[in-house]
Amino acid sequence: MTEDQVVSLRPVEPADLPTVRLLNSAAVPAVNDLSSEELALFAEVAHTFLVVVLPRGSVVGFLVGLDGPGVAYDSVNYRWFSERYDCFLYVDRVVVDPSGQGRGIGRSLYEAFVQRAEGHTALCAEVNIRPRNEGSLAFHHAFGFAAVGEQDSEGGSKRVRLFAKEI
Repeated sequence: MTEDQVVSLRPVEPADLPTVRLLNSAAVPAVNDLSSEELALFAEVAHTFLVVVLPRGSVVGFLVGLDGPGVAYDSVNYRWFSERYDCFLYVDRVVVDPSGQGRGIGRSLYEAFVQRAEGHTALCAEVNIRPRNEGSLAFHHAFGFAAVGEQDSEGGSKRVRLFAKEI
């Protein structure tokens, strides 16, 4: 991606899902891998599922965000927030192709998600601290999130820091 390329955000379309899956798989272990079926389910139940598109139409990033609580989603992290917050938005995952990182794309995705937050009181997310995701930790701190907890998952092979931001 060159400096002069402008990106746009739009809702995911069914034709985007194979590319979104490839982007997601390339980002493992920062995010969990997803099957095509799991991605299709996100497209159905997500509060917000945005893709980042270059002018020539290439998808270079995405955000999946859920309402909380109440989505039938088997995630230990989503469940943690559901037990503690009454009306929140949950960032399940944000992935930006490495060629687009550091250009404000992640911030644009988060800002677009927050713009859809009417009636919600908190924006919630988690970041791996084992394996450590320094870039994401720095991003969430800069975006104004506060650490509200930590927990292990996947049999202790992962540990996450749980973040919330009042909106």
